[in-house]
Amino acid sequence: MTKIPIVSARQVIRALRAAGFKDAPKRGKGSHVAMVKQDSDRTRLVIIPDRKSLPRGTLRAILEQAGLSREEFLRLLKAKQIK
Repeated sequence: MTKIPIVSARQVIRALRAAGFKDAPKRGKGSHVAMVKQDSDRTRLVIIPDRKSLPRGTLRAILEQAGLSREEFLRLLKAKQIK
C-alpha cells in the first residue's frame, strides 16, 4: 500500500476537478473550499481546508468524502502532473 503524500489544498482541488468535481454553489465564506459531484445515486460534497499542506488524516477524510481510493487519487495526481 502506497503512503499518502503530503499535498496542498490546491493540488487536491485540481485532482478532484479531474475526477469530475465542481465548485459548490455559494457555500459561505472562510478558509475552506467546497466541491460537489453528482453521482447516479447521490451527491458528494467535499470540504477542503485551504492550507499549504494538508495532514494525511485530513486527506484520508477528504478522499473518503469524495469516494476515491488512495490509488485513484495518486493516479489523478500523476496524470495531471500536479505539483
